[in-house]
Amino acid sequence: MGIIGTIIIGLIVGLIARFLKPGDDSMGWIMTILLGIGGALLATYGGQAVGFYDAGEPAGFIGAVIGAIILLVIYGMVTRKRT
Repeated sequence: MGIIGTIIIGLIVGLIARFLKPGDDSMGWIMTILLGIGGALLATYGGQAVGFYDAGEPAGFIGAVIGAIILLVIYGMVTRKRT
């Protein structure tokens, strides 16, 4: 259940991140899943690099949501329409 579990957790984390971050984020389900998966990876490997986590230890759900919110803000800045 590794890949399917990651996709399901990524979807949940992405939806929570989109709910917590104010503003209009018009993206589909696939981008939401990728955002959540990216947030989980960012939290895991970023936490290991800083020393918050050891290798093989999960980053935790809250860390994944925070990582997804960071990616959502970056995504919004990159895709913002320039007027």
